[in-house]
Amino acid sequence: MKNILVALNLLLVGAVGYLYYHNFSGKGLDKINHKNDNTLNPKDSNCYRAHIAYVELDSMYENITYIKTRRNEIEAKLKRIETEWQSAMTNLKAKQDNFVKKGMATSQQEIEQFQNMLVKEQQQIEQKKQSQGQELNDENFKFNEDLQKKLKEFLLEYNKEKKYMYILTTGTGFEYLVYKDPALDITNDVIKGMNEKMSAKAK
Repeated sequence: MKNILVALNLLLVGAVGYLYYHNFSGKGLDKINHKNDNTLNPKDSNCYRAHIAYVELDSMYENITYIKTRRNEIEAKLKRIETEWQSAMTNLKAKQDNFVKKGMATSQQEIEQFQNMLVKEQQQIEQKKQSQGQELNDENFKFNEDLQKKLKEFLLEYNKEKKYMYILTTGTGFEYLVYKDPALDITNDVIKGMNEKMSAKAK
């Protein structure tokens, strides 16, 4: 899931820089208005509270059924690839042991031919595993893209009423927010909304 973390957090760096500049330069605050067009007071320390929210990605990934289902499917495919590779390598080793044990070779040439055959089969096994792994990586990338799209679509609809200027993301390995007011956390709204949206589409 790292790709989606990177993609969703690109906004965060720019947003923090923007807020820092406008907060300390004295610019921008005068242009921010309430929904009723009343200008916010720059001296009010809470003037940004209603305009910024954040989503905890770790919690989101653990509690949205669609994400958990797809992640389990990908992990199951990865396990099958590994199991298939282990089985093929075990069979190849058994073939080698059987050749040696039964003394099936009658000449150096036959030994070399058998060794070449083993090398070729091993290469085929490794190439198959690599190909399957690449297909799974592509599938995971498409899943992350699709998830990012779904999250953006949900937040666009969600924000029509909330009117946030910024919705930031935070999570393990991408902890840019040194302080987070729990009052600004909309993760539960996102989890509930996306679960409902995904459930409706599945029917």
